[in-house]
Amino acid sequence: MFELNGSKFMGLNGGPVHKPNHATSFVIPCDTQKEIDHYWKSLSGDGGREEQCGWVRDKFGYSWQIIPSILGELMSEPIKAQRVMSKILEMNKLDIDELKDA
Repeated sequence: MFELNGSKFMGLNGGPVHKPNHATSFVIPCDTQKEIDHYWKSLSGDGGREEQCGWVRDKFGYSWQIIPSILGELMSEPIKAQRVMSKILEMNKLDIDELKDA
């Protein structure tokens, strides 16, 4: 059992038949680039792996989306949202400043 942002989660070992997959992911909204960098490094290290568009898979195979808290605001205007999405598709770890400048 673990807690993330005030919510409790329990992970179970499903053995070789029931492995974690992208059907379930945890989202960590971050206010700063420093937070994004921290979670990205922590979750992708020690056997984890970086993935596209702010996704990272931890060493146990669980998927995490490390996103800027400001993302909803950046996506609220249709034309800007297209530019922001184009930038996101080019990135693995999301960069707040690059997304703001899109």
